[in-house]
Amino acid sequence: MTMNFFNPVTTQTWTNGRHEVRCVKIIQETPDVRTFCFMAEEPVLFFFKPGQFVTLELEVEGEQIMRSYTISSSPSIPYSFSITVKQVPGGKVSNWLHANMSVGDKIAVHGPVGNFNSIDYPADKVLLLSGGVGITPLMSMTRWFFDTNANVDVEFIHSARAPRDVIYHRELVHMFSRIPEFKLHIVCEKKEDIGEAWAGYRGFLTQPMLELMAPDFLEREIFCCGPVPYMNAIKNILRENNYDMDHYHEELFGATPADVKEDALELAERAEEAAENVDEADLVTVEFADSGKSVQVQPGETVHSAAAQLGLHIPKACGMGICGTCRVGIRSGEVDMDHNGGITDEDIEEGYILSCCSRVKGDLVVDF
Repeated sequence: MTMNFFNPVTTQTWTNGRHEVRCVKIIQETPDVRTFCFMAEEPVLFFFKPGQFVTLELEVEGEQIMRSYTISSSPSIPYSFSITVKQVPGGKVSNWLHANMSVGDKIAVHGPVGNFNSIDYPADKVLLLSGGVGITPLMSMTRWFFDTNANVDVEFIHSARAPRDVIYHRELVHMFSRIPEFKLHIVCEKKEDIGEAWAGYRGFLTQPMLELMAPDFLEREIFCCGPVPYMNAIKNILRENNYDMDHYHEELFGATPADVKEDALELAERAEEAAENVDEADLVTVEFADSGKSVQVQPGETVHSAAAQLGLHIPKACGMGICGTCRVGIRSGEVDMDHNGGITDEDIEEGYILSCCSRVKGDLVVDF
């Protein structure tokens, strides 16, 4: 029997937007870390840049939640993609995924997006620095380098709490054992279990350690991802050694800052208060065509907050122009958009914006 599932004529290519996918595999990486693998019902080639991320659309305890996760797999295996999630004490989404996500379950995802990737910053020599679950985007890059036989000199330094917490340990050892130009270094903060042997580096990554592992670290393109204190320590080392920070790249995505977590009531009250001090002639109109609603706002107001004043909820995850969740189209008018990689140049050319970081310049008509 001929199988037509992977017929290239009917296979679609992944583009930034909303897609329904099905969980096809779950891998227990460490005691508190799992990898979730997804495929589309109809064949889709999941092409993305190694290091980019997706945003999951989930319903947790009756609440609609958007949460972004880095893709840990490589686009060299294009018919599926994976995310790797650490179960965080008190973490609403991570705990829900570990407890509830099963093989066969369907969810919606948005993406892929992100400026943090190895394609846009090609180099002959790279240094990958990760801490904890921050290893995920760097694992995607490493798998890509390995699978494509890339002519790249890779130094990979990963910091973990203990030996049993090293995510992808066996796979990393396998890859780095086969290519002389790939060198792996692991730093463990401590030993935890009785009888747990560890002959590698211990403690926290320091400059002397870095110099031992990668003596030419100042000559390399650097990709860094991990807890904020970890990344700050790395940047301090680099700056003290006059490293050209134009060649340093880090994954910035994190929890939404408190100052962008404003609900519709707060926004409405703020707009009402501001309107008392503004001449109506200075206001501009934002129309949401699909909803048939419009509102007058001051120039400089974000499209997202304008929608919220009307009770319209444009999905949002990060509030910083990173995740791409709040993407909408504009029919007419202009905005000032200050994003952080959550939208592609192609999307912008087609008339899309990110509503959380797009400020109104004049009358505007939005597809929502």
